[in-house]
Amino acid sequence: MSVDIKREILRLLREDEEFRYAVAGMIGLDEILKRLDRHEEELVKLREDMIELRKDMIDLREDMNRLRKDMMLGFERMDRHLSALGARWGLVAEEAFREGLKGFLEKELKLRVERWGERDEEWVVYGYPSVVEIDLSISDEKITLIEVSSHIRPSDVLLFVRKAQFYWKVTGRKPDRLLIVTPYAEDGAFKTAREYGVEIYTKV
Repeated sequence: MSVDIKREILRLLREDEEFRYAVAGMIGLDEILKRLDRHEEELVKLREDMIELRKDMIDLREDMNRLRKDMMLGFERMDRHLSALGARWGLVAEEAFREGLKGFLEKELKLRVERWGERDEEWVVYGYPSVVEIDLSISDEKITLIEVSSHIRPSDVLLFVRKAQFYWKVTGRKPDRLLIVTPYAEDGAFKTAREYGVEIYTKV
């Protein structure tokens, strides 16, 4: 650019207000356009990052769903194992308890306890074909049927009565005495026992 042109531009900048505004506007517009270009690039990058983040969130949600499903299956298997273990332990504990009380009966009540069993094909006791077992004691030709349990409910009394009826039907010998031995019997169990002539012995 020549010296004369520079001088003319400087003069116009000093003396011509419109010229100054025009130059300032051109400079400002150029800067604004540059900034807009930069912002547009940043917006494009931000949009790409958001799309990538959304994909990651979808993948994470799918992973969480799979993990939740696996955990639920694991908990269900654990619950089944614990239930089976608890049931098995309950049967073992009940049987050990029964054996202990049988010893008590022989020692304290002088009752020699034996195990009697027969298959019930007519569904008398349980409502389906099954082997019915019951403890009994024979003394002076008198038959005492005995139920030994750690806990007696009214339904247990009724089941014991059905066992006694089944024994009578199979052997043709009516039991002389029905005796339940337990450390704990519900109030309703005592009422049911009185109605069916069953004795509940709890002094153990």
